[in-house]
This record gives sequence, C-alpha cells and structure tokens, in this order.
Amino acid sequence: MTVDTTIAGGTLVTPDRMFEASLAIDGEKIVAVGDEETLPEADERIDAEGKLVMPGMVDPHVHIDEVPENRGGTYEAETAAAALGGVTTIIDFAFQGGDRRIADESKDLLDGIEHKKTKGNDGYVDFSVHGVLFRETPETFEEIEPAIDAGVTSFKMFMSTYEVGVSNGFIGEAFEHIAAHDAVAALHTEDPSVCEALTARLKREGKGDPIHYPDSRPDYAEAIGAATALRLAEETGVKYYGVHTSCRKAAEVIESFSDGGERIRAETCVHYTALDRSVHERLGNFPLIAPPIRTQDDIDAMFEYIHNGTLSVVSTDHSVYHREYKEVENWWDSPFGAQSLQRSLPVFHTEAVVERDLSYPTLVRLMSANPAETFGMPQKGSLDPGTDADVILFDPEGTETIDASTNASNSEFTIYDGYEAVGTVEKTFVRGALVADDGELVADPGHGEFLERELPEWSA
Repeated sequence: MTVDTTIAGGTLVTPDRMFEASLAIDGEKIVAVGDEETLPEADERIDAEGKLVMPGMVDPHVHIDEVPENRGGTYEAETAAAALGGVTTIIDFAFQGGDRRIADESKDLLDGIEHKKTKGNDGYVDFSVHGVLFRETPETFEEIEPAIDAGVTSFKMFMSTYEVGVSNGFIGEAFEHIAAHDAVAALHTEDPSVCEALTARLKREGKGDPIHYPDSRPDYAEAIGAATALRLAEETGVKYYGVHTSCRKAAEVIESFSDGGERIRAETCVHYTALDRSVHERLGNFPLIAPPIRTQDDIDAMFEYIHNGTLSVVSTDHSVYHREYKEVENWWDSPFGAQSLQRSLPVFHTEAVVERDLSYPTLVRLMSANPAETFGMPQKGSLDPGTDADVILFDPEGTETIDASTNASNSEFTIYDGYEAVGTVEKTFVRGALVADDGELVADPGHGEFLERELPEWSA
C-alpha cells in the first residue's frame, strides 16, 4: 500500500501534547501517525525537520461579503488570506432574507444559507455559517429546525445596537427555541441604550477623532449586555457562546456564570490580546471595531481568563471594508470591521507563546480543537487518523514585519501594520491538498467546501 503524502521529521502538536512523529495522508484524510519507518510508502515525502506540524486553525467568527458590492472582502480573497495564515476552516454568517444587504421579505434563513454557499464556491478553505436571526416574528423560530437539517447548528443574534439587532425579549424566546433543538446560541453583547447615549454625547461634543471612539462603547456596556444575555441563557438552559469578549469587566461576568463549558462558553479575538486603544492614534479608523480595542489591563485580563478556562476560543471577527470607507472625518461615519485572518496565528503566537509562555498544545486548543468541538466539527481540529487532513507546517522561529503590501485579503490596510511577528506558516493543507506553500497560493480557488455541522456535545 502507498499513500499520497508523508510529513516526516517534525514535531507534532495536538491539543494534549507535543511529540516527534510523522503522519501519513491519503486522499483527504490523515491515515496514520507514528515513526516514519512504520508508515506506508508515500508518493511524496515532505521534510518537516525543525518545524511544528499542527492541525489547521479553525476560525468560528468571520464575516465575508456582507457589505455593498466592491466595498469589502470576497470569498476568494479572504479565504486566500486564511490559507496563507494557516486557517483551514472558517465559520461565516448567513442572514434571514438571503443577504444582509437585501433582506428580501420573501426569503428566509435557508435562502441566506444557500446564498453564502454559492458565494463560497470560490473559496480556498472549508467553511460553514452561523444562522443570524433578526426578524422578531414567530415565523423566525420555524426556520431553526430546517437550518439544523441543512447543517447549520448555531444561531447568532445582535443586541439592538445594529440594524439587525433584536430586543432582549426576543433573545430570550429565541434561546428557548434554540435550546429545544440542542443547538448553540451566539450573541453580540453590548447594552444598546448605553452605547447610543454615549455616541450622541460624543457627537454633540464634536469628538469625531477616532481616539474617542472607545468611549462610545465602554467596557461596562459590554458587561451589562453579557450579564443580561447570560441570565437569559441560564433561565432557558441554552448552549450559550459569547462572541468577541474584549475586556476584564465582561470576562468577570462570564466567569460568574461559568459552568466549566457544559452550557456556557466564550471567545476573545486576537486583536484584544495584542493591541490597545492607542492604535487609533497611529491608524485612525482602520482598527474601528465593536466592541472597541481597549486597554493594556484588558489585554492582561484576556490571558488571565484564557488561563482559567473562562475564554476557550480565540477568533478574529475578520471583516473587510476598503480604505476609502474608513478614511472619513468623524469616526461615527466609519463602518466597523478589520481584517486579520492572514495574521491571526503569527500574532497570537507572538503574544501568547513567545511573550507569555503559553504552551503550543494550549494554542492548538484555543484556535483549532476547541472551536471545532464547540461548533460540531469532529473531523476538524486534530491530527487523529481518520480526520480531515487539515495540516499546517509552522516555523516557530520565522519572523515577519507585517505590512499591508503582502495582504491576500481585499483589505488595503492591516491593523497590525509594523508588528514584528514571530512564527510563520510555511505550508497549509486542506483535506490533503497543499493550498499554500511558502507564502504563495498553489491551489485553485474553489477547493474549499461547505461543511455541514453536527449538533455539538458539550461537556464540562
């Protein structure tokens, strides 16, 4: 018997340990792990000496193609960035109405799922979607079961700080229906009345410079929203996933409801572990996201709550707008969003492993295994035989000064401009196919496939 590929001589990193071994890939699957001499003969041997061999990263929080045409990212460009950055699976968002921009009243969530599946035909990496619920009607709850049957087992809502935001009453009722199907509810938590009042005040005071933007959405507004959402989650028994935790106050609230992961889980994002609000002084509106980038103490808090298990996933909240829409006089006229898929692993590796001695297995858990397990993707996030051959070769000593000129994304800027990253992705395999090699795309767009997810089993 021969197999397609062996990756030999490297250090394998799993969610539990690091060890010297080789692995064999045949077709789309990992078929064996062990000493090289015990593996089948291969058509191609890849030398991984001096490199880390890790499961591909799984990013469960990515926004693609949600903005008016020619203003933001496309599946081809954004998944190219993902592949170059070692991200082999993403979860995007599908909206009721077919398209967030259109919201056709004759279309439902299944139309939104099909819309995104069509968009994803040009992707380099595998993808799924969360269903976004924003129509406050009883008919919305009838759309949950068909979505689950289509492989969409998680549902996102926004507190009403957005045009697709919903009321707390609707959130509570939605939680009941999602819990009844044993699916996952994800929520953007910022108290809308606080954010709206502070934004109005800053406008009256003429504080349009982006250095003032974080004051419009303070840490306590996020904590208030988290407390409301978690109380509703506790009352309904839903599997609750808190997205983009940015600050100590919100993490404290999540910890106070924490049950070890049986029903309550939460993420932070790479930028909340690497940047503080002074980034607006250098880059203006480019890093304008919601919740805002905060303080050094909040950065420290993200790692404290990673260490104690309150935050179990690190994502990107990747979203692209072109430069011209960000370069406006007043921050309130700028859209939210900043791309980082291509940089997430090198930046988090630098901040977490190089600077704070986080272990490599912990990094793999946070960025690969945990998101795969949380969102019902048992074939992703590990190097176990029988799972998808999503594998990356990572040079832990490689360095890069990040610059937007190397973006594969449609974004014309990077919020990590000038950042000295330690750790580089050398090769990315998606289901056994080499997609990115030494900074170059070597596969054709369209290799990525839509991934139907299972209802996940959560345990403490």
